[in-house]
Order: sequence, then structure tokens, then C-alpha cells
Amino acid sequence: MQALHTMDLSVAKQIRFVLTDIDDTVTTEGRLTAAAYEALEQLSAAGITVIPITGRPAGWCDHIARMWPVFAVVGENGAFYMRYDRSARKMVTHQWATQVHLEANRKKLDHLALEILQTVPGSALASDQSYRLADLAIDFCEDVEPLPDAAVQQIVSLFKRAGAQAKVSSIHVNGWFGDYDKLSMTKTLFAREFGTHLQGDDTQILFIGDSPNDEPMFEFFSSSVGVANIQKQLHRLTHRPKFVTPSEGGTGFVEMARQLLVARKV
Repeated sequence: MQALHTMDLSVAKQIRFVLTDIDDTVTTEGRLTAAAYEALEQLSAAGITVIPITGRPAGWCDHIARMWPVFAVVGENGAFYMRYDRSARKMVTHQWATQVHLEANRKKLDHLALEILQTVPGSALASDQSYRLADLAIDFCEDVEPLPDAAVQQIVSLFKRAGAQAKVSSIHVNGWFGDYDKLSMTKTLFAREFGTHLQGDDTQILFIGDSPNDEPMFEFFSSSVGVANIQKQLHRLTHRPKFVTPSEGGTGFVEMARQLLVARKV
């Protein structure tokens, strides 16, 4: 990984889309700071389209799509995207699964939740689980005492043994049934909303994140950035971001935004 300041200004100047994780990327210790939100506003005002790509639930994503200065949001690690049409005052939602599949998968996930909580001491359902449509989020450090890596890996193994996908974020292990992830739904969003077939070498797109569930994005996009706390997750990553910010969390996000905004003035 290279220091963010080594990103060539000519590269930064071309960025027209910022795709961003939320937890511990835009937020800092669980909070959205004024500086990070201002950076979102500044990017939008500069004509840069911001799209959060998050593991957070549908209930949160509805709020984010409506209230934040963003074009759309991909939620639950790729289960859907939401875009709020402000002129029509209507939420546009595209889901990976049909309602029938969602209901069938929920029954399997509910059974799996009981197994995981009984097998892994100290784990808990994520506090936002009731707002989720398609996945199961197991908390290993957000509202519980941090679990050791071995326990986190045990949760992942239980998901996989049941035939589910499992991704580790900075706070949760998310599991679901379905062949999708953050990248696949991002590709769907660009195809449906912009008529664009995404290419990894697209010079107009930058992704910024901090954890293993961002790895498909780090691998695919040539302009990829990790906030400094990515250093804590490197042992879980095969594909790392190309650049890393000096600071962690939302402060690192602000540093990235500043890099792009300064480049536009050169």
C-alpha cells in the first residue's frame, strides 16, 4: 500500500465517483463526525457522485439514501441498492433476491443464529438485526466485548458450513444465502442507473474502505484506498487497497476527500 499523498494529482483529478464503506471508514468510533459529513457535502457540491457501499441494514439505508448527500446506497453487503428520487419523492429499490427467496432464507438464517449464539460465547445478534432484509449480522465488537480472532473465525466457519456466505467487517460477521457481494451489486447499480458496464481500470471511480468485506472492491478498482485502521485487518486480507490514508476512520475519509478536491483546483 502506498501513502495517499503519493496518488498523482492527475489521477485524483479524474475521479467522478467515490464509493465508500461506512463503518470505521466514514464514521469514527461509531459516530458520524461533522467533519466527515461536511466532506460528503463538499464532494457532492464539487460534482463528485458519492455512493455508500455498506453492510448496514435496509432500515439504515433508507435513511441514508433520503438524508445524506449521496446518489444511492448499496446495503447488506450487496443484497440491494436504494436510490431516493427526490423529484418524484419515491424510493427506488433493487434487490438481488425475490420475496419468496428472502422468506426462505430468513428461516435458515434464524436457525443459524441460534446455533452461532449457542456455540460462540460472547457473540450476539447485531443491534441493527431487526432492520435487515437479507442477512444475519453477528456482533463481535460493536456492542459486546471484543472477541478473539479465533472466535470470529469460528463464526465464519459456522456460516460456511451451513452453505452461507460470510464476510467480516470491522464490527460484525455478516452471513447470507446468495451469490452476491458488495461488488456485484455495485456493478448492477451502475448498469441500471448509469447504463455503464463497470471496468476495474475505470479512472473515474475510487473506492475507500477498511475491512475484509471490502476486499472485492479493493481487488477490482485500481483507485482503491484504505483508511489507516485497515492495518488492523491486513492478516485477513489477500487483496489490499492501493493507497492508505494517514489517519483512521472519518478523519482518513476527510483526508481522501481533500486530496480529490485539491486536485480539482490544480
